[in-house]
Amino acid sequence: MDLLKLLTTNEIVAQIISFLLLMALLRVFAWKKLLNLLDERRARIASEFKKIEDTQAAVERMRADYDKKLADIEAEARAKIQEAVNEGKQVSQEIRENARQEARAILDKAQENIENEVAKAKHELKQKVVELALGTTEKLLGEKITGDKDKKLASDFLDELEKVK
Repeated sequence: MDLLKLLTTNEIVAQIISFLLLMALLRVFAWKKLLNLLDERRARIASEFKKIEDTQAAVERMRADYDKKLADIEAEARAKIQEAVNEGKQVSQEIRENARQEARAILDKAQENIENEVAKAKHELKQKVVELALGTTEKLLGEKITGDKDKKLASDFLDELEKVK
């Protein structure tokens, strides 16, 4: 209130007129520029927020793509590991089967060799027995038995003995 007592009415009216005149001049010359500056600033801020949102959306898309690719890679790795395991099992089975076949072939060949050796041994034994029988017969008779016919006769006798067993 003390301040109003110091000012006169003319001074107050002059101040009001000066203020209104200043406002009119500002409106004519600077108001549009100030509003344009504010609008530009508002648009720039909105643009920056839009860029930030777009960047965040792009980052989220990239992250989703990354997660999807990572999941695909993991699934592919699991599939390849499973495929390798299955292939290993198959190779193992083939190796076992080949080993069985080879063992069976070895056993069959060994059996055949044994049978051949037994047959050979029987034949040699038969020959020895024939020779011994002939030798014994010679000693008993006191003379030498000769000829293939006598050997055949002794061999046939041994064959008859073998059939009896």
